[in-house]
Amino acid sequence: MTRPAARIGALQFGFALGILALLTRAAQLQIVEAERWQREASRQRTEKVVQPARRGALYDRNGIPLAITQEIYHVGVAPNELENVRSAFGLLVRNLGVPAAALDRELQSGKRWIYLHGPFSATEVQAFRQMRGIHLRGEFRRFYPSRGLARPIIGGLSADRPGGSAGLEASMDSLLTGRPGEAVLLKDRAGRRYDSPGRKTRDPVPGNDVTLTIDAELQEIAERGLDDAIAQMRAEGGDVVFMVPATGELLALASRQAASGGAPSASTFTDPFEPGSTAKLFTAAALLMRGRVVPRDAVSGENGVWHMPVAPGRTRPITDTHAERGRLTLAHAVRVSSNIAMAKFALRLRPEEQFETLRDFGFGTPTGAEFPGESRGILKLPHRWRPMFARASMAMGYEFGVTPVQLAAAYAAIANDGILPAPTLVREVRTPAGELVYRHRPEAIRRVVTSDIAAQLRELLRGAATTAGTGELSQLANYSVLGKTGTAKRFANGGYVDGQYTASFAAIFPADDPQLVVIVKIDNPRGNYYGGLTAAPVTRTMLQQALASRRVAIDRGRMVARERAVPVARTLSAVAASVPPTVVSLPYRAPDPDVRPRPVPDVTGRSIREAARALHRRGFRVSLRGLGRVVRTLPAAGEMARPGGAVLVLAE
Repeated sequence: MTRPAARIGALQFGFALGILALLTRAAQLQIVEAERWQREASRQRTEKVVQPARRGALYDRNGIPLAITQEIYHVGVAPNELENVRSAFGLLVRNLGVPAAALDRELQSGKRWIYLHGPFSATEVQAFRQMRGIHLRGEFRRFYPSRGLARPIIGGLSADRPGGSAGLEASMDSLLTGRPGEAVLLKDRAGRRYDSPGRKTRDPVPGNDVTLTIDAELQEIAERGLDDAIAQMRAEGGDVVFMVPATGELLALASRQAASGGAPSASTFTDPFEPGSTAKLFTAAALLMRGRVVPRDAVSGENGVWHMPVAPGRTRPITDTHAERGRLTLAHAVRVSSNIAMAKFALRLRPEEQFETLRDFGFGTPTGAEFPGESRGILKLPHRWRPMFARASMAMGYEFGVTPVQLAAAYAAIANDGILPAPTLVREVRTPAGELVYRHRPEAIRRVVTSDIAAQLRELLRGAATTAGTGELSQLANYSVLGKTGTAKRFANGGYVDGQYTASFAAIFPADDPQLVVIVKIDNPRGNYYGGLTAAPVTRTMLQQALASRRVAIDRGRMVARERAVPVARTLSAVAASVPPTVVSLPYRAPDPDVRPRPVPDVTGRSIREAARALHRRGFRVSLRGLGRVVRTLPAAGEMARPGGAVLVLAE
């Protein structure tokens, strides 16, 4: 073969080999690695993004939103992409409220991107969803629309991870959190993303909505009443609990603590305190259940000072604020809150019996409510008690600690014919479509005392809240309140602090057909520190305001049926009404000695509660007739009346 022919053959062979290599590589790419490269191409021009799910809402028992999630939008403008700058300018000014002059300056500046300060609602940005040159970025944001109402109980969301970080937002997180969706977005060569209709791979599923037992109206009354009391008494803090005794539903929980700078806290669940004389009723329960005392049994009041033997040659003094010279029955001892008599009666109980009664009433163990981090309180086992004196001390409400919610549940057992209810904050749970997932059913933890003993305990409380008892300032004009005062020295740094006290009051309302249990605790009030002079009047004020509100969960029909209210007009069939009008005379003592006549303020158009508050501030007593908004007063607005006189408020 000649040399040129050989060269041509080699070239042909090389060319054929190259073609074969190309075909082999093409076959490898098209057949063997096709799926891989298709995925890579798809990855470069598409992107999977997670679509967050809307978090479920928290509502009060009447449907008032306490925590909601709304979609908000950030808006950016790319002037070079706008098809009609003037038209877009007008829409942005009208729909988003953007200042015209400022937006015009931005558009004339030649910037390639303008960010509009927002955020904006879905309604506001609706007109821009398909507009070229207007870029929207949406996100979900949590809002608490009720001005911080019950915020420590509701809690909040974590700043550095999804989900709740405190309160019910944390404990109910699995119910409130929805299931995220997934969508596929197309990308251009610059990596800019744009919507691709119809390419969603999974829709997000919103979280469940939770209706709480909280009554927003009553919660506001509790928080405002506590704030006013702390300010007036120059106290360090306090707590308020409202509970339905038959169901365990918690209607209101208010707390203010010095440790948090006087800010709202969750101490109703987390901070135990020594209950003082409010615990005397549990010693009475232990005695009555075991037959260790009968109505005629009496012990000496020791003229106000008793040196109790605690060891051979050693005594401990026990004193009473109200010295009693004679002998005291159990009923008398509870009525005047005698430390001496209750200590003597308590010595008839073995430590194990005293412990069992306190444990049965729910002390020393969490209540099981849905709030995270709930304290179990403090209740030592009997073998750790101090010999002799511990029984007397615990009968006076010392040497064990309870949370306000635990104390409310224990008093609820007395109101509930001896059955201890399980406290709860959750009324029902529903899906976003409204389907019922859960509804609270009252749950009995245990029977603590028999119904007969519970009735006897309520009679003891009736005596304690009368004019002869320490809780007389809790009484309303037309409704009876059962209650017990408490005053305890404060324990700090290993000992009791002189001159510092915790004042408290536990109430059952109304007396003959209980619908509410109320616990009020005031931490270290200045001046008068007795529970009967501090916490009891605060309880009365809150109950007055609750009765004046139409929305608070009080069955006034039941109260009228018991003939404990004064009907406005029986001839108008008030008793047959679903929420019958009543006259509620609100007792009031003028805050200053100025008794000169003054004009009656104009409260027309206000709610009953707002009107009562305004009239109280001016020094007038208030009688209410009707429900709803105030239409007029007698005396009329502007007329002169003396402080301490009654003003009739007519509402409809």
